Order: sequence, then C-alpha cells, then structure tokens
Amino acid sequence: MALSCRCAGRVCGRAALGRAELRPRPPAAGVAGRAEAPSLARPGGHEVNGEELLEVCWRRHFLRGGAEPRQALPWRDYLSGCHLGFGPLGVALRGNLVSQWWDSALPFREQVLAVDAPLHGPPAAAAPQGLRLLRSEALHEALQGAGCRQEQGGRSLEEVLGAAGMLRESLLPGALAQYASCLELVNRRLPCGLAQTGVCFHSVPESEQHNKNLVRIGERTTSLLAWFSSPRTTGQWLDYWLRQRLQWWRKFAVAPSNFSSSDFQDEKGRKGFNLHYKFPWGTETIETLKNLGDTELLQMYPGDSSKLLGRDGRKNVIPHVLSASGNLDRGVLAYLFDSLQLAENPLTKKKIAQRKVLKLHPCLAPLKVALDVGKGPTTELRQVCQGLFNELSENRISVWPGYLETVQVSLEQLYAKYDEMSVLFTILITDATLENGVVQLRSRDTTMKEMMHISRLTDFLTKYVTSAKNV
Repeated sequence: MALSCRCAGRVCGRAALGRAELRPRPPAAGVAGRAEAPSLARPGGHEVNGEELLEVCWRRHFLRGGAEPRQALPWRDYLSGCHLGFGPLGVALRGNLVSQWWDSALPFREQVLAVDAPLHGPPAAAAPQGLRLLRSEALHEALQGAGCRQEQGGRSLEEVLGAAGMLRESLLPGALAQYASCLELVNRRLPCGLAQTGVCFHSVPESEQHNKNLVRIGERTTSLLAWFSSPRTTGQWLDYWLRQRLQWWRKFAVAPSNFSSSDFQDEKGRKGFNLHYKFPWGTETIETLKNLGDTELLQMYPGDSSKLLGRDGRKNVIPHVLSASGNLDRGVLAYLFDSLQLAENPLTKKKIAQRKVLKLHPCLAPLKVALDVGKGPTTELRQVCQGLFNELSENRISVWPGYLETVQVSLEQLYAKYDEMSVLFTILITDATLENGVVQLRSRDTTMKEMMHISRLTDFLTKYVTSAKNV
C-alpha cells in the first residue's frame, strides 16, 4: 500500500492540518545536533541533557532506533511521529498513560461514553486535501497512462485519488458522527461527552522534512474528549477542563511546573488553550482544548437539526462542542525527560559514571517489581521466584523475571540496570528466604533496603501503587 497526499489535484502536495504539530525551532536549540545537546537543570546541581536520556531509552528499550552508527540526536523524529516506534518498555509506559487517561473520566462515567472509529474512512472525492490510502500499483498505472488513457479507457489520476480511502488526521470527526446515537443513551441530557483514544496520521511540517521533494507521514497516539454542553455554560466548562487537564498532566510529574498552558484564538475567532511541556530546547504542545461552537455538529448533520437537540433544564438546545485532544506519544517523551535524574554512583565519584535513574510515577512505571536471586541453591530459589512471579502477576503487578538471567553481575550493577528501567522495587530471593521466608526489598527512589516476609509482598505493593494513584 502507498500513502499519498492530495492538494488541489497534485500528488504529494501538502495536506492541510487543523494545527501545526510541531513549531520550527532554530538550529541553535540543539534538537538535532549531538555536540550541543540541550540540558535540563535538576535538583542537586546535576544537569540532564537529551543525549544522556536518549542513550538510556535506547539501552533499556523505551525507544527504538539506537543501532550504530548513529548520526544526530533524533528527538525531532520522535516528536514528529516519524520514527521506528517505541520499544517494549516504552509501549508499556504508553499503555499505562492511556489507562490513566481513561481513569481520569471516572468522575463523569454517567455522562461520558467511550466510542471508536476506523483508522480510515470512505473515499471523499470532493475533498481537495488530506491523506489518502491507495495501492501503489494503481497510482503507478495512473501516472504511466496519463497520456494515453483516452484511447485505452484507463482511469485518470483524479479518478484514482478520488476512489482512495482517507486516513484520519483527527479523532473528532469519528466522535461527532456518533453524537446523535449516543445522545439517546444519556436521555438527551446535557452536558455529556464522548471519549476515544487511537492512532492518527499527519504530514510532517515542511521545516522537518529531510527531503523537500517528498512529504513524510507521521503518526501519533491521540486522546480525545468531546464535551457537549449548553451554549450558555460553554465558557465555564472550557475553564473547568483546562484546570482538570493541566492538573492531570502535573499529577504524574517530578517537576510539575514544566507543564504549563497558554491561550489562543484561531482564524475563526474560536478560543482555546494549549498545554505545553518544557523540553530542554523549548516548549512543545501536548494537548489542545478548543471551543468549537456548533459549526462542526451542523456540518456533520446537514438538514434536520432536530436530532442534535439536547435537554438543558427545560430547554432544548443545539450544544456547543469542547474538544480536548492530547498527543500521548509526546506525553510519554515528556515524562521520560521529567523522570530522568542523575545520582552519585556508590562505586565511583567520577561524573561520567553517575547513576542514572528514571523516576517515573508509580502509576506510569512499566515495571513495578524485578525478581532476582542471591546466594543459595539456584533451582529452589528459582522455584520460589516463579511462584512469586505468578502471584504478583495475578494481582496485576508487572514483574521483570530477572532470575532467568544467566549472565552474573554484581548487585550494584543490577540495581543500576533496574534504576534505568524505572523498576520501583527489586526483590532479592536468597537462602534466607528458604529458611524463614524473608526477602530483601530495595526501593528505586530511596535506594534503601529492608527485610520483609514474602507473604506481605503482594499486599504491600498493591497498597503502594494504589496510594500513589490517589495522591
């Protein structure tokens, strides 16, 4: 299959987007340059730069793309959605972020419905712009036969593009298309909302193109809350959701002040807010809230507008739409930057050997526990680890089976590895466990080690994650 952009009948033309996904940055900002990697100040006087984080993310498989030889820092590719994707730990981190996003709608479960829509839509020949999906053979035949299609009866390029499906660039149209049917489920009562997460596509801004003759296609995991309310309360709801969303992003951060907001007004005079994260090279938008009015709804349902009417007290009104659209992939990158901290290495005082710790929030950390074995009979210790692994997994506590590792390393090297993987606790099973059931529990955040009976582990870890979630 081939991806194509169509703009005024031209192949690979620039597709119009609702808003620019990335703003151009001057070369001096250091996003692409390895020698001038930007840095971010951390408590304790240590500075974290993009290159250090990238090395950790590649080494611990949060991100893909670390094969040698490496050229420049590819943070711009990760931000624009043009990269090889996330590694296993990055996928788990993003999954936890998506799960937390859904949990944030719990207080409004009676009013918010989950919806879904296909990644691609039917052909839209009348649309002059957009990303289209078509077979490369069909495009090749149309280009090759452009001069003789009249005699051979072949399809023109316009006909081929007109029959191609449209890739979605936003979750909003799919959600609005389900508004009328979902309104019946809430007894036509306002306010109400539709929530969705999924992948969207976009053409990369021209300033980010490596080849000016080709248009690159990026993708991103997106969240959407479409909130329908009476026109008289729209402004109040916009302020409310701004506070809620900014508080939500800050909830999981080590440095909450790096998340901020700014207001804007689009070309149609509609007001909204952008939520930003302060990366070392500058701020990037991670979520946009906008008051769309009733224009999109009326365009989605032309003709009979009675099906759009919702109940606002005793009145029936056509609601205004508030859209809160977040880029969760960029949110993952923001939390990776936010969580990286440099600490003194107990084995050496050299700065180059500083211990790197990803202090991701307990709710976001891809692995809560690592199980490893110390001194003692290997077979019996592994059996204990396997039983504990099953027990913790049954209680939805993610576990790393370090006891299966065959390469022997020191405990300090092991702890350094798990700190970079953002593992909350390391459990060490030793011969003492076989004798009295006591294990060693080491904390990522404090590096303190304590002894605990194996029967208490599941309850302790469950309460730890739950309490962190409720803060």
